[in-house]
Amino acid sequence: MSFLSDAKPQFEATIEHLAKELGAIRTGRATPALVENLNVEMYGAVQPLKALASISTPDAKTVQIDPWDNAGAKAIESAILKSDIGINPNVNGKTIRLIMPMMTDETRQRMVKTLKEKLEDAKIQIRRIREEIKKKIEKDEDASEDDKKADKADLEDVVRSYVSRVEEIGAKKETEVTTI
Repeated sequence: MSFLSDAKPQFEATIEHLAKELGAIRTGRATPALVENLNVEMYGAVQPLKALASISTPDAKTVQIDPWDNAGAKAIESAILKSDIGINPNVNGKTIRLIMPMMTDETRQRMVKTLKEKLEDAKIQIRRIREEIKKKIEKDEDASEDDKKADKADLEDVVRSYVSRVEEIGAKKETEVTTI
């Protein structure tokens, strides 16, 4: 059973990673998660945008970025242009604004496809963790066959619950993407 308790943090990390990945998928609504993890090269180092600026959403269609350093605006603008979010930054002095355009059906379909790929990646990671734990259960020489069988059954229940969570998160995000 200790194998299962060792695996839960790995499963949780997979869910957290998925949530972070899905936050960067456009939904038509402004959200700081869209840009907060963009890598910005500034002063010879690469850092996430959230470490270089405050990010806010003054309204449902606008993301506002206020760099803490005056020199940061150019580097942040460059990082946004290089990213695949598909929004052109509007730089006004030190402030950068991203106005969310209306998403076309084609864009929504592309976002749903990306979403499904990320969901599948998370499920694959969960299955990979499951296989590692199964191998550990099999190698456990102190456990009886019945204990191993029970541990595997418990593992399958936990895996099913995490896969179910992934699907719930995906369904919610898909609704956000497809809702006009």
